[in-house]
Amino acid sequence: MADLAALTRRLAETPQEFLAEPRVAGHGEVAVAALVNDVLRVYGAHAGAAVLAEFEGVDARLDRNRLALAMIMAWLLADEALRAARPAQDDLVAALSGLARELAVVTRAHAFVHDAERREELVRSVLARLGLRPQGETEAQAADRLSAISALQRRALLDASRKAEARARKVREALARKLAEESADKWTRE
Repeated sequence: MADLAALTRRLAETPQEFLAEPRVAGHGEVAVAALVNDVLRVYGAHAGAAVLAEFEGVDARLDRNRLALAMIMAWLLADEALRAARPAQDDLVAALSGLARELAVVTRAHAFVHDAERREELVRSVLARLGLRPQGETEAQAADRLSAISALQRRALLDASRKAEARARKVREALARKLAEESADKWTRE
């Protein structure tokens, strides 16, 4: 159980150091791998070279937003209440790497600090990855609320809707062709 309001407030108060430019291909201010290593050490976890390599950026276009989001998540994960929950190292790494990768595709990293709904989405997403939920909510309530505000869910629904519409269009076109062929055959026979 975690205090959702306190965690979203923590995100809103993210220090400038965690919003600085991540180091990508030798450019930028913050070595994200070192930051991630520090956060994992606070949890008593040890990050191997393979884990830390995921936080070394090589292409600014591909890595910048993901690494910026990992920095913001590192600030969130440094919260005492989350540390007290003692999540597993694998869950921490999954949140910092996998979740950051997924969310960075659909939302700019700094939106998770500056926009209230995105802050709530990030907190709820991190809690879910850590196997935690907001205080006073059942698992079902927490999952429903996350689904309602999730940019990932919205994108998945839009993609599914586009695919369904494309399938329906193909079926309509196939039916129209079949009707045209049947009509042509009927004219030919008469």
